[in-house]
Amino acid sequence: MSQQATEQAHGHYIGGEWTTGDGHPFESENPATGETLATFQRGTEADVDAALEAAESAFPEWRDLSYIDRAEYLWEIYHELRDRHEELGETVSKECGKEISEGKADVTEAWHMVEWAAGNARHPHGDVVPSEVAGKDSYMRRKPRGVVGCITPWNFPVAIPFWHMAIALVEGNTVVWKPAEQTPWCGQIIAEMFEDAGIPDGVFNMVQGFGDAGAAITDDERVDTVLFTGSAEVGHEIGDKVGGEPGKLAACEMGGKNGIVITEEADMDTAVHAAIMSSFKTTGQRCVSSERLIVHEDVYDEFKARFVDVAENVAVGDPLAEDTFMGPAIEADHVEKIRSYNDLAREEGANVLVDRFELADSEIPDGHEGGHWVGPFVYEIDYEPDLRCLNEECFGPHVALLEYSGDIEHAVEMHNVTPYGLAGAIISEDYRQLNYFRDHAEVGLAYANLPCIGAEVQLPFGGVKKSGNGYPSAREAIEAVTERTAWTMNNADEIEMAQGLSADIKTSED
Repeated sequence: MSQQATEQAHGHYIGGEWTTGDGHPFESENPATGETLATFQRGTEADVDAALEAAESAFPEWRDLSYIDRAEYLWEIYHELRDRHEELGETVSKECGKEISEGKADVTEAWHMVEWAAGNARHPHGDVVPSEVAGKDSYMRRKPRGVVGCITPWNFPVAIPFWHMAIALVEGNTVVWKPAEQTPWCGQIIAEMFEDAGIPDGVFNMVQGFGDAGAAITDDERVDTVLFTGSAEVGHEIGDKVGGEPGKLAACEMGGKNGIVITEEADMDTAVHAAIMSSFKTTGQRCVSSERLIVHEDVYDEFKARFVDVAENVAVGDPLAEDTFMGPAIEADHVEKIRSYNDLAREEGANVLVDRFELADSEIPDGHEGGHWVGPFVYEIDYEPDLRCLNEECFGPHVALLEYSGDIEHAVEMHNVTPYGLAGAIISEDYRQLNYFRDHAEVGLAYANLPCIGAEVQLPFGGVKKSGNGYPSAREAIEAVTERTAWTMNNADEIEMAQGLSADIKTSED
């Protein structure tokens, strides 16, 4: 597809067929250059309806296959992801602007998730639960829920779709997936992989498009589970709607206003390294990126000087160049969002330490003048819990330095005073401080002496509070796409009940 990306308007994969539907065309843009990569058809309600009908029809036969047989299709995709690592990594970098090592890591993470899900098919499933009655056997088993609607973001356009779909499919569900409208090319390639793997018609379906197509998927009564990764605004809207429908489940992983606590016992080399990685990787466009650095007064001046020095010199450039650390923002509208939060910080009293929002012409690579370029924005501000700039997610290279005094309890209190609770980190050589953060930080993902980015697929991924309900990866995702049945079977000749309940049948003749 990469050789002919702009020669046709690519459509949807529904019921084992490629279809363009009646939607208007839209373009995938390279955020580093502004150039068109490929043209796609926008999905309509009719396209979504056809995809859901195909998924619902395919479910009974797919469900009846063994775990092992279902996983075999995923193993085909696993090998293709590995074989096409370099090519797909470059595609990711071209379409979403991540520097090339991140583009390749996105593909690696995808095959890790497929490996985990497909390998899990041969692992034990369910739990034997002792009955208090000797003649009974009891155990837990899981059954697929049915049709799973998957809505995924642009910043991990290969990895996150497989977080959702690999587990859903191996567990026996069928899928209707809408990729992000900013990264349809990656979606096209993933759909081609499923077709090449020979997955039965209707088991996997892809509809390209925008929010209206996503809403048509999530709102439809044929969808049993919604798996969503994206903004808190959209995720909470989905959760509110789905929550009112009996038997339907939404597993939403959303954003964060993530913080790093740097205590008086921190190693400064580790602190600066972890903070730079957390704040500026993916141009700050990760749900786990850190926008708040909470630093003890004893080390504040040293940390500030060193962090600012690196932030002023972080290499912003062509995502495909090996010496680039930060690529562009995803699109023009997002550049304006980042600008608005930088302006908000100033309005709320920030002392700006680094302002590279508008890069100098010399910093923009030749031939990339049409890209959506931004650089680091770093400020310090007196801590007040109600400041909007400390509570609202910017989703960009926008970082606040906050000085604290006193003990770890005060630092964690400052850390927790946001509506979000996705990721956080602590930098300290004192194990008591590390353990206090571990036990009291209101996050789903906690790190010690590390950046607060870098999830591994075998661990749960998700947050608390406004950040979500913690389902979207590994074993927790299985909870979202299956229903649990407690099965009890009597092996005795007579019926005996638990809790001493009488099993005698008494009649009026007695």
